Amino acid sequence: MKSRIYIPTTDPSDWKQFLKSPDKHWKIDYSAHTLAHRWHEADGFPNEIEALFIQSDLPALKKTVPILIIPERITPIGGRGGSCRNDVFVLAKAGDKALVSITFEGKVDESFGDPLGYWKSIGNQQNRRSRLDFLLKKLGLGADPPDTIFYQLIQRTAAAIVEAELFNANYAVMIVHSFSAGQSHFSAFQEFARLFKKDVAVGQLVEIAQINEIRLFVGWAQGSKPLLIHS
Repeated sequence: MKSRIYIPTTDPSDWKQFLKSPDKHWKIDYSAHTLAHRWHEADGFPNEIEALFIQSDLPALKKTVPILIIPERITPIGGRGGSCRNDVFVLAKAGDKALVSITFEGKVDESFGDPLGYWKSIGNQQNRRSRLDFLLKKLGLGADPPDTIFYQLIQRTAAAIVEAELFNANYAVMIVHSFSAGQSHFSAFQEFARLFKKDVAVGQLVEIAQINEIRLFVGWAQGSKPLLIHS
């Protein structure tokens, strides 16, 4: 059984132990390695993440500060099988003292995985139907999105809501933390945001829904690759 205890990290390489497949995913110029170095370099919110909140249209979020930062946070979601593994999870405090649940999806040039149409067609379809229904309910979406929407974006955003419910947070936020010079797969993120009839630009945080008492935001932060000294 995996422990819920997280050991404080002293070096970016400490993040490797939390990966599902460390030898496969811990590589220079890949998201897990890049995220770990960027967040350690910042010792808090990296500048591009802080800027995302400062530029928010909601005054309370402009002064958001991190309380707890957890790499590879596992969020329980409906259906059998693996839980959602967030690249980074942050519990933060907004300027109005309310809690903020933030899930991060790191990207260099990797894709968002499988589009929904393909994801629904493989594995135990009854279980996948149950899982998808759970996620869509969390997001306030009554019907299946188009098959071209990426499942990973649905899952990560719903995870922000699940964590907000667990911590009794007023705000839930999902941020794609990209290190791609060409903003790879940004169009897929835009397509996802349009499910909520919203447009999101690079470097922008946008409120897309209110789920019960929780206000839901998504954003795309464009970061620079850190100086990768360690392997």
